[in-house]
Amino acid sequence: MWQTARELVRGVYRASTAQKLATDYALQNQMKRAAVSIVSNVAEGFERGTRKQQIEACYLAKGSAGELRAQIIVAHDTGLLDQEAFSWLHDRCEKCSGQLQLYIRHLRATRQAYPGPKFGGEAEDDALPTPGE
Repeated sequence: MWQTARELVRGVYRASTAQKLATDYALQNQMKRAAVSIVSNVAEGFERGTRKQQIEACYLAKGSAGELRAQIIVAHDTGLLDQEAFSWLHDRCEKCSGQLQLYIRHLRATRQAYPGPKFGGEAEDDALPTPGE
């Protein structure tokens, strides 16, 4: 999932220089920000202290994937991405979104199976870390 998100970032950056998208600074900037947001939220969620926070970060990443998918469609519809670039980016975006959904489902399903603060119940999920931990 994180690797797919990284591929997607590289693809968006390539498209912003190699495609007509290079001429639309506003859209390419939005696309870059959305792509980077996906990978960043996945990484941030992994580092968070609770399962609940990790799930929330995955939902943020999934939202950014939806945003990027819409921007990819707009870029293609306006002639800023050719069919090959559109297909590659759209497929990666769909793959990433699907992987995030499966991971969220896994996190929810295994929530009670693992002890400890990151994998504990609701009470632990709502607890704030003690300073210095």
